[in-house]
Amino acid sequence: MTEKKQGLFVSAEGKNLVVTFILVSSLFLLWGFCNGMIDVMDKHFQQELHLSLSQSAWVQFAHYLGYFLMALPAGWLATKLGYKGGIIAGLLMVAVGGFWFIPATHIAQFWAFLLGVCTIASGLTFLETIANPYTTVLGPKEFAPTRINLAQSCNGIGWVFGPIAGRMFFYSKDASGASTGGQTLWIPYTAVAVVVVVLSIIFYFAPMPDVRAPDEYNLDDGSTNSARPPVSNRGLVLGILWVNIVVLAVAVGMIVTAIAAIFGAPEGQTLLISSLAIAAIGSAVLFARKGKFTNQSMWSHTHFSSATLAQFFYVAGQCGIFGFFINYMTSQIPALPNSWRDGMNNFANSMGPLNVGHWLNDWFEIHGNTGLMGLSDGGASMLASLAFIFFLVGRFTGASLLKKNPAHKVLGT
Repeated sequence: MTEKKQGLFVSAEGKNLVVTFILVSSLFLLWGFCNGMIDVMDKHFQQELHLSLSQSAWVQFAHYLGYFLMALPAGWLATKLGYKGGIIAGLLMVAVGGFWFIPATHIAQFWAFLLGVCTIASGLTFLETIANPYTTVLGPKEFAPTRINLAQSCNGIGWVFGPIAGRMFFYSKDASGASTGGQTLWIPYTAVAVVVVVLSIIFYFAPMPDVRAPDEYNLDDGSTNSARPPVSNRGLVLGILWVNIVVLAVAVGMIVTAIAAIFGAPEGQTLLISSLAIAAIGSAVLFARKGKFTNQSMWSHTHFSSATLAQFFYVAGQCGIFGFFINYMTSQIPALPNSWRDGMNNFANSMGPLNVGHWLNDWFEIHGNTGLMGLSDGGASMLASLAFIFFLVGRFTGASLLKKNPAHKVLGT
């Protein structure tokens, strides 16, 4: 009888946590939407502030810098404030970043926009750090993968609509065809700020049980290292950890290089010196502490330390592709012949009441370098949104595969 009562969102005490799960899932929708807007922002700044491709990449840099700087502090603060307190703190930080875009639009300097992007990302770090594990404990343990995949599906939905908002406000044009994105950039971010303020109020008054996952690895049992099981495959564990250190050293070296380049430092030399120094320090620490690794350490589990590498390279690829997607689609796609434009205009006229003509004109434009029709920046943004639909389909596909297959085998495949 007990098994029958254990639904997807029913706690061990018999409480129904579906409302709490819905509230937490709204956070996934929020940061997916924000990430989707970030991914179509680079080309806007290239045009409005006359930046190069490498300079516009600072948008992605500022965004993920927020994650890099705040991930560990967010986890620490969450242990102090609890799930509810950590979520509210993250929402308020996102609100500050969103409202900052109002003065940033008037300042019209790249640093002002980057500050807003980094602040929002810092707030999103709180939400992701807390919401991801929280979904796994809002019900029976055996349904934890199902719950987190359902919540992540909301993330995919937000990612679909983010580029649409970016197209509407970053690449908007007036009746004469002149860009108005510089004047309307603040609108979607202010709207996000208002929404998260409302959400923070809802979370403040909503009942949120401070459920904790069981300490299956006895991390808090207070026993000494000598009383804990030894690490199996110690050589493999240390080898993977060393690769993690090298990758982290190069990543941090690239951050140092990007900052130092502002002050005229030679990039190649700075990258080499900083990366080698960080790798040497990390290797020395690893060597000094190698005897202290026990089976209770998360780093002693090769699936975890290998997953950090997989996540690093995945996000690197995602960031590069998404950030320059519009540049690629508007510069490398074959120009469409003018006869296509005439055909679309005829189709649009036949669909007059639906205003299809305006919609199609937003997607395509005459490229000045060829005189032929091709995708516009707004059209490429919409194409990015379409791509994220497949991203969402992939989430559902992955969730279905996880029902019958071990997670590590699905990931490896």
